[in-house]
Amino acid sequence: MIMKIIFPLLVAMLLAACGCQSPPAAPPPGSSIVLTTRNNCYSLLHQLLSEEKDVSKLRFIMWKRPEVKELIRKISAASEAGAKTLEGFAKRDPSIILDDIALPSGEVKTRAAISSTKEKEILGQTGDKFELTLLLTQTEALSYGWHLAKVASENEPQPERARALAGLSEEMQNLYHEAFMLLLSKTKS
Repeated sequence: MIMKIIFPLLVAMLLAACGCQSPPAAPPPGSSIVLTTRNNCYSLLHQLLSEEKDVSKLRFIMWKRPEVKELIRKISAASEAGAKTLEGFAKRDPSIILDDIALPSGEVKTRAAISSTKEKEILGQTGDKFELTLLLTQTEALSYGWHLAKVASENEPQPERARALAGLSEEMQNLYHEAFMLLLSKTKS
């Protein structure tokens, strides 16, 4: 009889001691934190896509493998289309701000240093080393774009835009896997 009383009390005390509680509720769609996150993701994604759409300018380089050249063309086209989509969203909805990067100054300077280093590396290489370096940079950019678009879609209160962002995320993910497979085949040869 005493066990019937003590056991439920022990369970209740154990649950309280473990801190078991419901997870915090997600902010409601359209709240200021959701819109701030959305705008920041939109801005970072727009910046990335605007840079990536120009990667096709490397088409003048003599490619060793046509599949790398074709992948670069697809990345450029997808990036240009994605940037135009975001610009269309911002044109129709003034609450979308595409230049709200909001990064700490250390992050801005670090990104500039990385960009400068990568540019020098890529432009200073030819042949296999050029393709390998380019594929490495593209897998990084595509992974970042894929996840930015995903987070933006999760913080987009408008269902139509959320679907478009989820589609962009999926496209970036597919291009990432394609770039990764080319990178993998490059390391095996």
